[in-house]
Amino acid sequence: MHTQPPSALTVSGLGLKIGGATILDSVDLDVPQGSIVGVIGPNGAGKTTLFNVISGLIAPTSGTVSLHGNPITKSSVAARARAGLGRTFQTSSYFPGLSVLENVRLAAQATAGGSMSLLRFPKQGDSATQLALETLETVGLTHQAMTLAGDVSHGDKRKLEIAVLLVSDSSVVLLDEPMAGVASGDVSGLVQNIRDMQAEKQCTVLMVEHHIDVLLGFVDHVAVMYFGNIIAFDTPQNIMENPTVQSAYLGRAV
Repeated sequence: MHTQPPSALTVSGLGLKIGGATILDSVDLDVPQGSIVGVIGPNGAGKTTLFNVISGLIAPTSGTVSLHGNPITKSSVAARARAGLGRTFQTSSYFPGLSVLENVRLAAQATAGGSMSLLRFPKQGDSATQLALETLETVGLTHQAMTLAGDVSHGDKRKLEIAVLLVSDSSVVLLDEPMAGVASGDVSGLVQNIRDMQAEKQCTVLMVEHHIDVLLGFVDHVAVMYFGNIIAFDTPQNIMENPTVQSAYLGRAV
């Protein structure tokens, strides 16, 4: 008998109203542990808002969010991060004036229980630096280790974000449009980075992506959002064949 994996992230009846407008309308989503789930939908469907509520940047009007069965609806952003929730944003988030290596080393240092303080200089070859170097090799950024993060290409900035997530203790990772602005030649490498991150950390990945052809090629399930609600959650093949999805979303310009 095939047993269903436990849920890594559960969203139940999640609603958000701002000034009388309904932004999220009773969203239900159950993300199986160890899976890669894509979230698609037209602009304005509520995808990034859903991520903002899950990650604690916005408090929902109604509903609950649970991480590995534990309620986090009222937890702070920092508490969610400590509980294992990692997130990237539509625009890359990093310290532009520090090297690529320093960005990853700081994250590794913080994960190990140290400080994110820039005033604490590491000893040569300390564990955080070693982990950072190994992680840069994993995502293919060794050649950019000493380059200022603000000076690398957009695609490499995205790889840097994934490197930071790799050295963190995140068991559930939210990726908000990781391919946005990435040159077409870099997309396949970034997809492989995400695959490698999921396999290496055995983490769960939930990602919003406008490159539907790319997304459908490597996710386990797809959630389709439309006007603040999830109208379908299924395998990529079934989503493509779903008449409700076709009429509501795939027939529209994205």
